Amino acid sequence: MTVSIPRILIAGTSSGVGKTTIATGIVAALRKRGLRVQPFKCGPDYIDPSYLSLAAGIPTRNLDSWMIPPYHMLDLFKHAVVSKDIAVVEGVMGLYDGRGGAELEGSTAEIAMLLRTPVVLVIDVAKMSGSAAAVALGYRDLEPNLNIVGVILNNVGSDNHLRWASEAIVKRVGLPVLGCLHKQAEVALPERHLGLVPAIEEEVSREAVDRIRDYIEASVDVNELLRLARVAEEIPEASGSGLFPKREERQEVTLAVARDRAFDFYYEDNLDLLSAWGAQLQYVSPLEDKALPSDLRGLYIGGGFPEMYARELSANKAFHHSVVDAVQSGIPIYAECGGLMYLTEGIIDFEKREHAMVGVVPGKSVMRDRLTRMGYVEAEVLRDTPLAIKGQRLRGHVFHWSQLPAPKEGAAYCLRNSEQQSEGYVLGPCDNVLASYVHLPFGGDVSLAKRFVESCHG
Repeated sequence: MTVSIPRILIAGTSSGVGKTTIATGIVAALRKRGLRVQPFKCGPDYIDPSYLSLAAGIPTRNLDSWMIPPYHMLDLFKHAVVSKDIAVVEGVMGLYDGRGGAELEGSTAEIAMLLRTPVVLVIDVAKMSGSAAAVALGYRDLEPNLNIVGVILNNVGSDNHLRWASEAIVKRVGLPVLGCLHKQAEVALPERHLGLVPAIEEEVSREAVDRIRDYIEASVDVNELLRLARVAEEIPEASGSGLFPKREERQEVTLAVARDRAFDFYYEDNLDLLSAWGAQLQYVSPLEDKALPSDLRGLYIGGGFPEMYARELSANKAFHHSVVDAVQSGIPIYAECGGLMYLTEGIIDFEKREHAMVGVVPGKSVMRDRLTRMGYVEAEVLRDTPLAIKGQRLRGHVFHWSQLPAPKEGAAYCLRNSEQQSEGYVLGPCDNVLASYVHLPFGGDVSLAKRFVESCHG
C-alpha cells in the first residue's frame, strides 16, 4: 500500500532567505481556497511552525530525519495527513545543510527524498541578477534524486531586476520562476533572541498572516504550486513502526500539560503519541491557573520563554505550591528547557533581575547575552526516569540562552558528542522528576511515550 497526498516543500539556499514568510503565505492562500492544509517544518524548530499553524488553523508537525528514524518519520507523516487535502513542508537552513558536511543526514534534501516531495527553491537575489541561474543550477544538479520543480525569488529590487534574474534561470537552467517577494514588501515577521516571536504571543499575528497571504496571492503563482503538488509521486506506506499502540495496549490517565504564552514549545507528535497511549491531556497555565488538576497523574512542562514572563510566573505562588505538592506525592513530571528553568530556584533575566521559581531543581538559571548551546545531541540515560531507562541512547536538540550549573549528582544524561558532559536532573522522592535542557521527539524511540504514560498509571 502507498500514501498519496498532494504536497510541496519550500526550501531555501540558506537560512534567512524568507522560507517561513513564503511558506506561511502559501499555506494561508491554500486554506482560503477551502483546502485542508497540513503544514510541516523540517528540523527541531518550535517558533516558525507557530506561524504555519496560525495560517493553517491546525498544528504544524516537525519532520526530522536525524532525531527520528526515517521509518518512524514516515509513520508520523502518514498519521498527520489523514483527512487532509494537501501538505506544505517548510525546510530548515539551506536545502543541503544537515547533521554534517558532505552527508545529507538530517537535511531538508534528505527529508524531501524520503517523502518523494517536489521542492520549490527560495533564492535571495538582493545582490545578483543573472548569477541567480548559477545558484539554481548548482542546487538542482547537486543531488540527482531530488526533484526541484521551481524557484521563488526574494528581495527583488525592481521589475527589471525580476526580469533579468527570471530570464537567466528559465533560459539557462530550465526551471520556472513561480513568483517573488520585493525588497519593499511589508511582510516581515517579529523577532527576538531565539528568532521569531511565537505567534501565540503576538496580538497582531492574525493580521500579519493575512497580509502575507494577500501578498503571496498577488506575487506567487499559487495555482501552479497546487498543480505541482498534485503530481507528486506516491510514498511507499510505512510498514508500522510500533509508535502507535493497538487499542488494547492503552492505559488511560490524566496528564497535565503546561501550555500558555510562557510554555508553548512542544512537538505536536509528542502530544499525539501520549494521547494514543492513553493520556487524557489537560492543558494548564502556570501564568494564570492557581493549581494543577485534582485528578492529576502526570505533568509535562515543555519549553518556551519563561524568562519573558518571569515576573508573572514568580508571582503565581499558588501554582508553585501545587507543583511542589505533586513532586512530593511522587507524580511523574517531565520538564524540558523552559520547563527546567521554571523548576529551578529562580530565573535571573537579561536585566539581572532575580525572579523566584518553584525551587525543585537546585540552582538558578541565568540569562546570557548569547546562545550558550545549540545543536543536536545524543544523550545516554544515566538513571531510570519516568521517560526512559538507564542505558538508553536518545537523540534530541538543545537551544538556549540561559545557563544553569551542571548537576553535581543525580544527573539525567551524559551527552556523548564532541565532549562528554552531564546534563539534566533526576530527582523527587522516587526519582519521579526528569528535568533537562534537552528537547526530545518521542518519535525517536518507540518506548518514550508508552513509558511516560505507564509511569503516570503507576
